[in-house]
Order: sequence, then structure tokens, then C-alpha cells
Amino acid sequence: MLKSSCTELPNPGHVLAVLDRLEKCWHMEENPPHLRHEEPLDGLILTVLSQNTNDKNRDRGYVNLRKLFPSWESVATASSEDIREAIRVAGLSDVKSKRILEILEQIYKAFGAYSLKSLREKSSEEAKFFLLHLPGVGAKTTACVLLFDLGFPSFPVDTHISRFSKRVGWVKERCKPEEIGAVMEQVVPENRYLGGHVNIITHGRNVCLARTPRCSQCSVADLCVFAGKLKDNK
Repeated sequence: MLKSSCTELPNPGHVLAVLDRLEKCWHMEENPPHLRHEEPLDGLILTVLSQNTNDKNRDRGYVNLRKLFPSWESVATASSEDIREAIRVAGLSDVKSKRILEILEQIYKAFGAYSLKSLREKSSEEAKFFLLHLPGVGAKTTACVLLFDLGFPSFPVDTHISRFSKRVGWVKERCKPEEIGAVMEQVVPENRYLGGHVNIITHGRNVCLARTPRCSQCSVADLCVFAGKLKDNK
């Protein structure tokens, strides 16, 4: 159930019209990126490293970690200090190194192995419940692992999707990411979650920029509340 700040759903026709325009621009529904990890734990730790940093630094931190510790068992037996140095480039290394060790400990206790493959045999709600109760794993990280690595329907909301959803008029400015995700999951068809998610992110990185949005180049400007206000103020 949606929280009080996001009780109103956007017009489904408007949402689909915007998604259709974005698909014509970026084609991520027709040609979805391969984001699935054979071992879902890989995707989980990668997403944990992505918190409060950019993709480049996240990837560098992950590569450094796996070079030093090729298996998750070797990570689990490493010191927090060694892990911290390996992932330093990803930022917040003190916090993230401790979280990684705590996550690995809980996963081993639950499954007897450093693996999340068994979550694919659970229901989506069971998998979601387990992930949300891991240290430092919130709604966005959970949704990413569910969608990309476990194959369950979910709509992750990062800064790009949050910004775009508010600007285009789907949700109110005060809506939180987890609330936006709940909205999207109600109005977007499940088979469009992955491609729609990546289309919006791609649009956010290239057109709907945080500081200087390129509204004059935007394929959905005529459907966007934010762009309409800019036009009216000129």
C-alpha cells in the first residue's frame, strides 16, 4: 500500500505514452542490457558498492575486491581493513566493508553457503523479505537484485528515475524512492519493467540532467510538467 505522500497514481495512458517515446529513443525494451549475474550475490555486493557513488567508481571498487579475493568465502574471512582498502575508490569504505562482512555472515547462516542462488527457488515476496533484512540493504538495492539477478518483477528507483518521475509529473516532489517504485509497479506492465527502467536511466544520463536538463532536445518535453513550466516562464 502506498504511503500518504504518494497516494495518487498517475494516468496510466500518460505513463505508457512517455515510455513509448523513450523506447523510440533508447530501444532498451527491444534490446535490454544483460545485467544478470549467474551468482546473485555478485549483483548484491555490486549494488551495495554503488551506494552514494557513480558507476565508474563502483565498478573499480568491485574489480579491486574480486582481484584480491576471488571467492566470497575469501572475502568473508578477510579483515575489514583489507576489504576497506580494496573498495576505497567506491567511497564510504568504512561502512561498506563492515556491511559486506555482515551480509556474507547472514547469508552463510541462512543458506550454508556464500550464495543467493537458492532465492530463485523462493517466491518474489520471500526473496524480497530476505534481502530487505540484510544489513545496509534498502529498497533500491533489493529491487535491483530482484529484477536483474533473480528475475522477479520489480522497479528499482535511483536518482535518475526519481528525478524524471517528478519532473514528468508522475509523482509529487516529496515522494520517496520506495514510494515511487510502488507507483511504477502499479502502472507499468511487468514486461516493461526492465527496459522501461533502463530507458529512463539512459534518458536521465543524456537528456534529463540534474542541473542543466536539455529540454529542447527531449522527446517527451510536450508531455512533461517541468518542461512545460520552463516554456511558460520564457
